[in-house]
Amino acid sequence: MSLRTFPPRLVLVGVLSGLGLMACDTQSNPQSSAQNAPPPEVVVATLQPQSVTLTRELPGRTAAYLTAEVRPQVDGIVQQRLFTEGGEVKADQPLYQLDDASYQADLASAKAAQARAEATLTSARLNAARSAELVKIDAVSRQDNENAIATLRQAEADLAAARAAVTSARIRVDYARITAPIAGRIGKSAFTQGALVTANQAEPLATIEQLDPIYVDLTQSSSELLKLRRELAAGTLSSTDEVPVTLLLEDGTPYPHQGRLAFSEATVDRSTGSYLLRVEVPNPEQLLLPGMYVRAELGQGQRDNALLVPQQGIARDPKGNTSALVVNADNQVEQRAVQVSRTLGDQWLLEGGLEAGDRVIIEGLQKVRPGAEVRVIDAATDDSRS
Repeated sequence: MSLRTFPPRLVLVGVLSGLGLMACDTQSNPQSSAQNAPPPEVVVATLQPQSVTLTRELPGRTAAYLTAEVRPQVDGIVQQRLFTEGGEVKADQPLYQLDDASYQADLASAKAAQARAEATLTSARLNAARSAELVKIDAVSRQDNENAIATLRQAEADLAAARAAVTSARIRVDYARITAPIAGRIGKSAFTQGALVTANQAEPLATIEQLDPIYVDLTQSSSELLKLRRELAAGTLSSTDEVPVTLLLEDGTPYPHQGRLAFSEATVDRSTGSYLLRVEVPNPEQLLLPGMYVRAELGQGQRDNALLVPQQGIARDPKGNTSALVVNADNQVEQRAVQVSRTLGDQWLLEGGLEAGDRVIIEGLQKVRPGAEVRVIDAATDDSRS
């Protein structure tokens, strides 16, 4: 009897019964289905030795490149302030004018004394010349001739003293006009018109600061300095004195200009156990002002043949121990205990536990366990990840 003679309802029941038997067979043997599944895919990073520059982020404060406190060198009443507070001034630019009437009078008196000394010298020179001619014919005594010569020498000395007095008086007149010792930005004026100022007084009239370039004073612990020197002595690091210094502003934004290390202090602060590093930074826009807090990334050394591991490939347990999952030559997963020291961007600097050529799993960690076989995709050649 052919299949066409059965009712349609009986045919449908038979098909469903067959599918049910197939499902029961699959559930009764899950191990067979898992064995037939392909190995999970993981993305690995193959470790390659490279040269890296080790940096250290240090806190610091900005300081003016040059600072000059303007003080009077003569006594007097301030007649006029000749600058704008908070503005830029040039070297030797007039800042204050003091009342110099008495100094002008002293200068005029000194000039008159100089003129009198010049006239006396002229008369003494003529007398000495006549006496020298007359003594040849015994018209005057030798003593009179010697007295004429002595008078000439005294007149020359008096003229020199008069000229020095004129120079001194002129200096005092010039000091009455106070000028800027350096170029830079000048602050507020501590004295106004009509105020009495005295020579070399304790309080400055104003302060000038040169802000381009500007200094950044950093502090680093002496223990870090000792560690750095040991690594340099051992040859694990090479010096990076010419590496530029990158600054981060208070709000975390990078400063557009890079600085250079100017010098490091030779002594350690007893109270803090740190020493000073001074960085010189261009400041053409005067974005940096003295006293600002900044952070600096300072190059401390260059390590050759260093190994860097992506951060997602390193796991840390509750005790702080670090480990990584590595794919061996048989494409099986192994767990390795590793030692890392610092981060460089999005990577860890490896100190031990892995070698060049090891393949560290960086993606697919949740799908694998130690001993499992995996299918490897190298992150360096996987175009789908870019």
